[in-house]
Amino acid sequence: MYFEKKTKKHKLFSEVTTKQIIVKIVHLFHAPNCTTTFPSIPTLFSLQNSNRPDFTRTLAAASGMLLDYCCCFGGRSSGDVADHDPVLLVSGIAGSILHSKKKILGISYETRVWVRFLLADLEFRRELWALYNPETGYAEPLEKGIEIVVPQDDHGLYAIDILDPSLIVKLVHLSEVYHFHDMIDMLVGCGYEKGTTLFGYGYDFRQSNRIHKAMNGLKEKLDAAYKASGGRKVNIISHSMGGLLVSCFMYLHKDVFAKYVNKWITIATPFQGAPGCINDSLLTGLQFVDGFESNFFVSRWTMHQLLVECPSIYEMLPNPGFRWEKQPKIQVWRQKSENEESSVVLESYGPSESVKLFDEALKQNELNYDGKNVAIPFNFSILQWAEGTREILNYAQLPEGVSFYNIYGTSYDTPFDVCYGSETSPICEISDVCHTMPKYSYVDGDGTVPTESAQADNFKAVERVGIDASHRGLLCDKKVFETIQKWLGVAPLKVKLQTRTSKVIDACSNCDS
Repeated sequence: MYFEKKTKKHKLFSEVTTKQIIVKIVHLFHAPNCTTTFPSIPTLFSLQNSNRPDFTRTLAAASGMLLDYCCCFGGRSSGDVADHDPVLLVSGIAGSILHSKKKILGISYETRVWVRFLLADLEFRRELWALYNPETGYAEPLEKGIEIVVPQDDHGLYAIDILDPSLIVKLVHLSEVYHFHDMIDMLVGCGYEKGTTLFGYGYDFRQSNRIHKAMNGLKEKLDAAYKASGGRKVNIISHSMGGLLVSCFMYLHKDVFAKYVNKWITIATPFQGAPGCINDSLLTGLQFVDGFESNFFVSRWTMHQLLVECPSIYEMLPNPGFRWEKQPKIQVWRQKSENEESSVVLESYGPSESVKLFDEALKQNELNYDGKNVAIPFNFSILQWAEGTREILNYAQLPEGVSFYNIYGTSYDTPFDVCYGSETSPICEISDVCHTMPKYSYVDGDGTVPTESAQADNFKAVERVGIDASHRGLLCDKKVFETIQKWLGVAPLKVKLQTRTSKVIDACSNCDS
């Protein structure tokens, strides 16, 4: 049924020629009620006939705009604006588009390197692999002469909306990369206006949650939302690791936070870490996309080499000072030889002891970049920095006058303990752990963050609500939306869909001949 609906939605583009598409798009964006700047028909035809790359880029961008605009793809503007306090959406780990910025012959170029499905693994290795610099505190690209930036289009919303905004991804509606998309639609439907009462904040999620660039960027975004709305305080909605970033900002810039923020709603935040997922990511990597699509995405090994040098990952290790109901463990079935006799033993490592395992397992870890072998061992400099971040998270306090709300996921098996090898197939060399698929023991949570960790925010919350949804699913869950609307004191506006639909149809039908 789902694919049948999808086929009907996109029938518009299956029966028209390229020139018909051009005419339809231009007519639509030159309609009296449309404010989008767009080339004329002769201009587009001349670009097409000259085979200039500008034509392909322009047509692709136009098609994307048409998909967003037409009601058959879900419009992004209600046509009405309500009187609301501004909302700032803050993404989490891997929840922002990243561009590689470089100069060629003095001209700056930007290429999307996260997220992308075409040449994903190759571009990821070339552009996003990095080494941590303890002098600066940043993970710096192996590729010389590039800078990793977050696009700021659409008031910061573009970078956290659809993480691969290519036309093909929109056509097949690849849900794995539809990040804040549905929540943005929901808020627009409640009368929020982009650039006035609705903003987004994406950042380089590889870096520390307290690094200067991330803190300064959040401060600028809060200031922009505050001023654009006429001096109204901002309501923050953060997801996952974004909640840790907000916590760090609140501790480091408490006065600024108190000045700009009215309410803070956090969703699926690993306040005390995400033991199973993060422990394993440092040892074997992480697979962000499952199933058939994973064949076109970044491989687990490629991701692993980045994560070992990511401060943000170390900052989400299980908090050793937290009173867990049961201490999270890493277990390894090891084969040991002594006096020419071999035996199999089960070794267990708690949050503090795990550092020894990370060190031994990653001691020989390396990658080949541009023909050179680069050592990527467990990074004690990052660990030391992350311990400082953990102190900040432990002591962060909510300023007086700021209301805090917490949504966390429940009813999903969530990795907690991790085990490598088995009694019948033990690990011989400890480095083999990095090439062994883990076995998990599970606790309740959202599939990524245990409920126990997400609930333990240490703040005086107005309300905490557990919702039956997965970690990413919480961003498009109906109950989550209803809860957020209640906390914000808003409701969906009544939209005259028929009027808007007829305008789109008229704009297209007038150019069929």
